[in-house]
Amino acid sequence: MRVAITSRIFEPEPSAASFRLAALADSFVAEGHEVMVLTVRSARGRREAGAANDHDSDDFRRYRVQRFPVLRDRTGYVRGYLQYLSFDVPLFFRILCGPKRDIIVTEPPPTTGVFVRIAARLRRTPYAYYAADIWSDAAESTGAFGIVVDAVRRMERFALSGAHTVLSVNEGVSARVREIAPRATVRTVGNGVDTEIFRPDGAREERGIYAIYSGTASEWQGAGIFIDALERILPEFPDARLVFLGHGSDWESLRERAEGLPVGAVNFIRTVPPDEAAEWIRGAVASVASIRPDAGYNFAFPTKVFASWACGTPVVFAGEGRVHEFMREHASEAALGSACAYDVEAVAEAMRIAFGNVPGLAAREALGSWAELSVGLHAVAERVVRAIGGGVEERGAS
Repeated sequence: MRVAITSRIFEPEPSAASFRLAALADSFVAEGHEVMVLTVRSARGRREAGAANDHDSDDFRRYRVQRFPVLRDRTGYVRGYLQYLSFDVPLFFRILCGPKRDIIVTEPPPTTGVFVRIAARLRRTPYAYYAADIWSDAAESTGAFGIVVDAVRRMERFALSGAHTVLSVNEGVSARVREIAPRATVRTVGNGVDTEIFRPDGAREERGIYAIYSGTASEWQGAGIFIDALERILPEFPDARLVFLGHGSDWESLRERAEGLPVGAVNFIRTVPPDEAAEWIRGAVASVASIRPDAGYNFAFPTKVFASWACGTPVVFAGEGRVHEFMREHASEAALGSACAYDVEAVAEAMRIAFGNVPGLAAREALGSWAELSVGLHAVAERVVRAIGGGVEERGAS
């Protein structure tokens, strides 16, 4: 097949979507398909962080990558409606006027899904929509105006309903997709992490004893609870630190929340290349992750959890929903960490246990080996290729 993958973010920019889509492109190529990735030109800072420019990094790939410039927000990310449209509008014409494809795989946001649906319809090309998240629910959870939530939901429904296949990362997302777009054909393919980068062996940060929150910090995640919990355990663990590594809409409020703690107790580090992020995760006593129960987002499964396990680092998760259930289901298979209620005292107790029981090398290697078999990204990508390939071939045969 001739496959196009469209995304507003792709390697070398570090993100869960970048890793997932790069693995998918590799899996398509491994099965003999021709792949073109339609994405953005990386920001200068991201290119420097990735230790290569766009052309150098793409030369190593077994598929073609077509990049074009976009608007970015002040932090350098393609985030915001004008920024999305700066990607979506050129993408529409690239699909409409570009080479004919057998299938298009598109990544959110819903604005991109809308433009891809229209362009694909005009070209009589099926497309798959990768539902790694429910954007309208995310907008609602952050307190967006009702008119904004309604507009995002209408766009999302339009994108989901027109897809040949909706690729869902877990059963919770699948159920939500069916509620929003009852006519959608949904395949649950799972989610994972690149275990070639995130693995237990390799260099690690050795800057004392710390827990780490890596990746995006948004309002619906409520990561501030870990700062409050750290304050409670500092009398017992005066050298304990909490590291926030990444970015997000809640970043500044987290900084303000940490001002009341001793200097150095909470550190904020902007996004780094994936291999450096893995070093930070490997050096931590535990990773922390959360989902606020009142955000209406309990079906979500933060990818940072998978990355931590792959590095051999246990997780302290605060919240309810799918992560809680997953950790309970697999507790007998590996030392995954602990899941607790979204409550400061409960989180403080979980962090107290984590700082008091630093995992050894053997335990980290065992956890990393389990993660490679259970949540490795390449296994997920192979499932996506089978799901898409079989469906398109059946369509062509009919």
